[in-house]
Amino acid sequence: MSRLQLARHRLKLSDDLTSALPSQSAQHTKTRLCCPARCPPLMKPSTADELAHLLEQFDIVHAVQLEPVWSDLGGHNVPVAEFGNACVRRELLTGFQLDRLLRGESNGLFYGRARVLYQVGAGSFSRVYRAIHADNGNILAVKVLRSRYSSDAEKCQSFQSEGEMGRLLRHPNIVAIEDVGREYNSSYITMEFVEGQTLRELVRVRGAIDLPRALGFILQLVEGLEYAHRHGVTHRDIKASNVLISFTGQAKLVDFGLAGVDTTANKALRRAGQPRTVDYATLETIGKVKDDSIRSDIYFLGTVAYLALCGMSALTESRDRAVRTDPRRFTGVESLAWRAPDLPRDVVDLVTRMMHLNPEDRFQTASEVRRALEPLVAKYSTGDPAAPSGSAGNPAVRTKAADAKAAPAQEAVKGTLMLAEASPQEQAELRTFFKNLGYKVLMTENLQRALDRCSAIPRAADCLVISATAFGDSGVEAFNKLPQDPFLRDLPAVLLVDPAQGDVADHVQEDGRRRMVRVPLKTAELTEVLTSLIGQT
Repeated sequence: MSRLQLARHRLKLSDDLTSALPSQSAQHTKTRLCCPARCPPLMKPSTADELAHLLEQFDIVHAVQLEPVWSDLGGHNVPVAEFGNACVRRELLTGFQLDRLLRGESNGLFYGRARVLYQVGAGSFSRVYRAIHADNGNILAVKVLRSRYSSDAEKCQSFQSEGEMGRLLRHPNIVAIEDVGREYNSSYITMEFVEGQTLRELVRVRGAIDLPRALGFILQLVEGLEYAHRHGVTHRDIKASNVLISFTGQAKLVDFGLAGVDTTANKALRRAGQPRTVDYATLETIGKVKDDSIRSDIYFLGTVAYLALCGMSALTESRDRAVRTDPRRFTGVESLAWRAPDLPRDVVDLVTRMMHLNPEDRFQTASEVRRALEPLVAKYSTGDPAAPSGSAGNPAVRTKAADAKAAPAQEAVKGTLMLAEASPQEQAELRTFFKNLGYKVLMTENLQRALDRCSAIPRAADCLVISATAFGDSGVEAFNKLPQDPFLRDLPAVLLVDPAQGDVADHVQEDGRRRMVRVPLKTAELTEVLTSLIGQT
């Protein structure tokens, strides 16, 4: 019996559940075949009217929605690119959609019934897009296998089989898979879209997460993993980038065995019919065990807990296979107690046991981890009914214990910030952070647009915040030129710089109205900086 068949058997799916899942029924197939993406290859639109026709043909925009655009442009006799950009400015379509249509390409606009909006992430194995369901308007994520694997039958089959297995899992702390298929000679998986960011991204911006929230996140992940294990499905690739934290504080596991599969010929690092990541294979080689996915999942969930609690990775991060297969990467892990000396001993002991190299000394099941963790969540709860506990949670905003009382929700707005940040994920997280400090936040992904709005009369914001992590040298250059601009020289500004951008930081020019702040951001520091800058105006 295959792993997929075994999982189906263990789940004992009822007829109601089976009918609720996306299927390849005749009715479903008929709906899919009427998708505009099945049209013959497109011709590049040469006029605005031809592009408008394509927008209607693909059900992206209706004719009535285009009337204000035509009015703004003074008629239909305008260049096709100008018309398209006007539609983008009015948010009738995205830059991704416009680019495809102007090139005469329909591939990638639809996957199943999901209409793609834009790309939100990419890895060596696949790309991820934000999409909208053409029938019900729900926001979805679409993971598409990279084209270089399209002719690899084994990789395509593995991708789709694992997607089908993941589709059987329905739990609040597991990202739900809705559809699995093949389009434009590429395999794809459609899943729920989580408004938030990965745990890795969160820690990179905020640093270590405060104890109550961190424990709440870990418990949620344990509950999701316990459910999957109970139904015969192991993850086999648990890491911080495969943990999503929503802006409502919900933690979810994603990619059950979909990414980072070791495809080498080294039989010691593979199991027949069940490939592992290099990291899992190396751990199990050290532990002298085979087919140990459950306890290996527990170990790597321990590394996720380690990162959340101290802000640093337990294992050396590298794409170099030689580094990842070196046993010293595991045997040389620094004690969590040393990395985070203020953590309670019982919390350190729990994570240490999850990460014990000897699998016999590790927790043997996710249920054991949950039972050990639940009392700690209760013990270290802030007492705030909104604080995370198990399957509930708060927005994952980085604070220290002393910062937790900052920025009451009902506090009067202290001022308006114009934030220039290109990443949608960072935009949302930074918006939440500054809003919690008591500021109204205006957002744009276009740095020049932010400068233009701040130079207008009346000025759109009290302070400009530029993300150098997004704009790099151009962000620093714009920041440094502010004192030379007669319309902007008195504008307070903050430049956010990642410590990894050492060369960038060396060129920043600060003065009384302009300050550089390094991430991870700290509540007390930003409060002092903004109060000082805005108080001068």
